[in-house]
Amino acid sequence: MRNLILASSSPFRRQILDKLGLKYECISPEIDESALEQETPHQLVARLAEAKARKVAETGQNALIIGSDQVAVLGDEILGKPHTHENAVHQLKKLSGHRVTFLTGLSLVNSASGEAQTEVVPFDVVFRPLTDSMIENYLRAEQPYNCAGSFKSEALGIVLFDKLEGEDPNTLIGLPLIRLVRMLENEGLQVL
Repeated sequence: MRNLILASSSPFRRQILDKLGLKYECISPEIDESALEQETPHQLVARLAEAKARKVAETGQNALIIGSDQVAVLGDEILGKPHTHENAVHQLKKLSGHRVTFLTGLSLVNSASGEAQTEVVPFDVVFRPLTDSMIENYLRAEQPYNCAGSFKSEALGIVLFDKLEGEDPNTLIGLPLIRLVRMLENEGLQVL
């Protein structure tokens, strides 16, 4: 049986993949995640997800390698990680009362054949109207400064939303399991 590798250092993606009960290892790929000129958010996450998996494939292991990348999009604007409290306040004020689309790029690379299955899975979040005190209380409690859009849906961030819309709630956290299971099955790896 081929090894399964998650090309990520994200503890959230590991928690999601653990749900499948498969044996895997994690290798963190070091790649430049900057957007290319004229690149759409959809193209960006597809390219980065596959690039992460291909970077890990360079280790020479016979493996199926999972790469994933995510951006939050408000209108035409990509919302990155805020990194600071001030940036997070600004982001959440901007998101208040609006629909945000999270695009998650998912790629499964077969290192033996070099073939990749790559898809982009959308997931929409509708934010409630947020007061300044709600934003401050949330940021003090969660400190989501390394999360796109300044929130963690898997924790207290859920109280910021009016509605979630998408085929797989795992997508919002960064690893679309429904699509991943199909990709694994295409490679002959049955989860059940």
